[in-house]
Amino acid sequence: MIVNNHFTPEKLYQTLQNVRVGGTVCKYTLKKCEEFTPLINEINELKAQQNAVILAHSYVSPEILYGVADFVGDSYALSKDAMSTPAQRIIFAAVRFMGETAQILNPQKEVLIPALLDGCSLADSITGADVRRLRKEFPDYTFVCYINTTAEVKAESDVCVTSANVYDIVERIPNDKIYFLPDKLMGLNLVEELKKRGSKKNIQYYNGTCYVHEEYSPEQILKIRLEYPSAKVVSHPECSPAVIHDSDFVGSTAQMLTYMKKTNAKEFLMLTECGLSSRLEVEFPDKKLVGSCTLCKYMKSNSLEDILRVFKNPTDRDRVVLDPTIRDRAYKTIEAMFRYVEG
Repeated sequence: MIVNNHFTPEKLYQTLQNVRVGGTVCKYTLKKCEEFTPLINEINELKAQQNAVILAHSYVSPEILYGVADFVGDSYALSKDAMSTPAQRIIFAAVRFMGETAQILNPQKEVLIPALLDGCSLADSITGADVRRLRKEFPDYTFVCYINTTAEVKAESDVCVTSANVYDIVERIPNDKIYFLPDKLMGLNLVEELKKRGSKKNIQYYNGTCYVHEEYSPEQILKIRLEYPSAKVVSHPECSPAVIHDSDFVGSTAQMLTYMKKTNAKEFLMLTECGLSSRLEVEFPDKKLVGSCTLCKYMKSNSLEDILRVFKNPTDRDRVVLDPTIRDRAYKTIEAMFRYVEG
């Protein structure tokens, strides 16, 4: 949990001055911090007045992460964080499907999404109707959905997984026939990993992708290794199998940060959205990022201005409202994940 006190421009600049990724989007000057500080302080005051909490995914802009967020992390961890707080109002700086997951786990709390672009190329690649059609085509399969899906898709699936637990859970499912959705690249990585483990499951997968992670290539890794031979390549399971094969470490956003914190290496190529690179630059200034990263237009559409607007004048579009039946069915899918993790 991040504890926010009253900010001065100098204090904010001291925190963000090492952020360099993302070009002009993520380069912080004292002047820029002077513009952010009044917004940050007003948001923090309103948060206290309204018994609210702000969750922020690691991919949103650093001024949100370090200025107003109470919890920072990946979508699953943040939704669980929301369960641990007595706050009845949740402002989730992320995208719509993440707000839906928070609502599924916290049905009695109000959840609002401040993003102007609250979609996701991966989550929006499949609908509940698509899953119903696929279930008729593959009636004997256990349907496993990545947490990066809408509540409607979760409601039509059997088990939910995260990038951190997908391999272990699929291996534990007693059915040898698995349909994984919606990420094609993660599905291919799942096939490869289970082969390594000696599992002979029949795995089908959908054709969705994250437009950020599908951009990375082995050629990019080769170029960096030639320029920075001691650099460690760290990638997310949403990257292609070729990229995964050439990486030194593969894991969820939280696992990537933990790896970079614990390893003795000083240089890293981070193959995921730029927000995580920003966190490394702030939290581990002795580490160096090499190469480039990619911005997610959906995550970066969250802003301090819209967080403030949602506190003052929330609209119906900002609110996450789920049909109770869909919410209950989606919860059972997430509950199944809890059982497999604990088992």
